[in-house]
Amino acid sequence: MGSQTGLDHESSRNFKKLQPSQWADYFLYVPIDEFELDVLASQLEAIKPNVRAMLMSSYHAEGHDSAKRKILLIYLMISLGVAYHFENEIENILTYAFEKIDDMVENEHDLYTISIFFWVFRTYGYDMSADVFKRFKGDDGMFMDTLTKDAKGMLSLYEAAHLRTTRDNIMDEALSFTTKHMDWLAGRASSHLSRLIQNTLGLSQHWNMEILVAMEYIPLYEQEEDYDERLLKFSKLNFKLLQLIYLKELKMVTKWYKEIDFASKLPPYFRDRLVELHFFVLSMYFEPQFSSARIMLTKFYTAEAIIDDTFDRYASISEAESLANSIERWAPDKNMDKQPNYLKFVFKFILDLFKDFEREVGSEERSYSVESTVEEFKILVKSNLDLAKWAQIAHVPSFEDYMVVGVVEVSLYATMAGTLMGMGHIATEEAYEWLKSRPKLIQALSINGRLMNDMTGFQDDISRGYVTTGINCYMKQYGVTKAEAYKELHKIRVHNDKVVNEELLMTKNVPRRVLKEAINCARMANVAYGYGEGLTHPEGKIKDYIISLYLDMIRL
Repeated sequence: MGSQTGLDHESSRNFKKLQPSQWADYFLYVPIDEFELDVLASQLEAIKPNVRAMLMSSYHAEGHDSAKRKILLIYLMISLGVAYHFENEIENILTYAFEKIDDMVENEHDLYTISIFFWVFRTYGYDMSADVFKRFKGDDGMFMDTLTKDAKGMLSLYEAAHLRTTRDNIMDEALSFTTKHMDWLAGRASSHLSRLIQNTLGLSQHWNMEILVAMEYIPLYEQEEDYDERLLKFSKLNFKLLQLIYLKELKMVTKWYKEIDFASKLPPYFRDRLVELHFFVLSMYFEPQFSSARIMLTKFYTAEAIIDDTFDRYASISEAESLANSIERWAPDKNMDKQPNYLKFVFKFILDLFKDFEREVGSEERSYSVESTVEEFKILVKSNLDLAKWAQIAHVPSFEDYMVVGVVEVSLYATMAGTLMGMGHIATEEAYEWLKSRPKLIQALSINGRLMNDMTGFQDDISRGYVTTGINCYMKQYGVTKAEAYKELHKIRVHNDKVVNEELLMTKNVPRRVLKEAINCARMANVAYGYGEGLTHPEGKIKDYIISLYLDMIRL
């Protein structure tokens, strides 16, 4: 079961080698000062009461100006990556303010303020009406051109428009209006505001990873004339603490990964991307209290990636069937002992990993979380087998038939289950039952994930003779060109983004933190596929993010 196994298979089977890891075991040897970690945590706790006081000072004060200041401060805290310290306070403030929202905005005509209100309330699940933006339209029913003189207001309206639902026609108009002027505004705004506009045009805050928003916003906040020294210091300390925690986690999972020694056990068909996987895990939960959850989820993502590559890039149909049958039984099938060593290794790795997960959650009496994740994993594996069978005979099914299988194979249901597994008692049995019911929210996210995967990876798929993709299915069924297919599939994605926002507002029987993990899946996909296929080819933007997060420590 050594490296010779890999060489035998490599010589007898046609598959496309992927570039090796850019990092290997580099992070094993990056030093971490435990004393510095403790000092940072202490400094953060020392400043925290002062920052809380900023938020609470006029919480119950009379007058709407006080509430307005609090909501603008909440947005600032979210952007700086520190809102999680004050979630209870924020919920109380927003609940109190939303009861008086009509009075608060009645005489408010500042575009920035109204847009931030809309963004914050909708982000926290309060269905603030988009009609509030009608006041910024002229007699002709169009947004007033005078608004373009307010760069900060235009940027905030652009951001707010990304929380639109299928019912918000005015927000469609707002997005079109602001998009038309953003490049022009970026060239005329102050340097830090221009940079903020450029970042947002790359990916809006609502659809971006929270930790990346904070990483990019902290240095820009420091350039603002009216920045608050306490809040800036708190944000920097918080970010540096997070960086060191992430680095510590990466050392731990790198050690685990090296001990398993995938390279000697598997032919080189798989994506060796541990560092990138940990980076994408940060999308799901970046806060320090989820450190052990991040380690678990990085291991789970590794299993998902190995399964995906085994079925998608290497295994014969008989091997794929044996592996799928064995995982379905959670025990070797009758053919497993005849399979090549690499396949036996993959199966054993999966079983051993879930045993580790059972031990981790055992003390919490949450065995249901592992059991539910196993069931979702089995469904994922079955969809991988179905796609592999189509791909091996170059079958291009109808677009609808493809999406039924492909939406599951893109792994969002399993990813959600794996994400919840490490979240302790936040992730109740009811949360897993909700996931099992295949809610409209997760379905919309899964469709978009499938389409992004296919659209971004199309050239890579074709280059290795893989024709069973959504693009080909759509082109064949509707007799359109590749460009036309991309255009139509993009429309589907835009519609589903609205559905996601709508479902986040309408779903009331699920904890907000669980719902947040759903949109965090979308944020992860946006970053992964926004700059090419970020896991398969992580050079470029993804590598830059990793260097900035893990290696370029923020200056205090």
